[in-house]
Amino acid sequence: MPSSFDVADYFLCLEGQDGEISNLKIQKLVYYAQGFSLALHGKALFPEKLEAWMHGPVVPDLYRKFSQFGSGPIPLPNDFNPDVFTVEQQNLLNEVFDVYGQFSAWKLRQLTHEEMPWRKHFKEGEFSRE
Repeated sequence: MPSSFDVADYFLCLEGQDGEISNLKIQKLVYYAQGFSLALHGKALFPEKLEAWMHGPVVPDLYRKFSQFGSGPIPLPNDFNPDVFTVEQQNLLNEVFDVYGQFSAWKLRQLTHEEMPWRKHFKEGEFSRE
């Protein structure tokens, strides 16, 4: 099973060399990928848990990995292997990126805040690590 790190690397590669994907944006893209995998295929895309943080859903270990970049762009991965994904998973990731990759990090944040999963699980004062 791919990890959330693999999913993030996939999106970073789709964005390309001149991409502007920040930690905030990658968190939201990974969240949507997991949600659509669960909804459409009935199974998780990756095993890591998501948490409801102040700025939306976050995979904590993924957040920590990219926190060194602050709000700046995350560079392309050096050793990404797309073969960790099935064709079905790649199609799903491509579709998620086509729909949500066009939006800014703050637009994605706003979208997640309007949806029930975050609204149901976020508790003010919890997950203040952001």
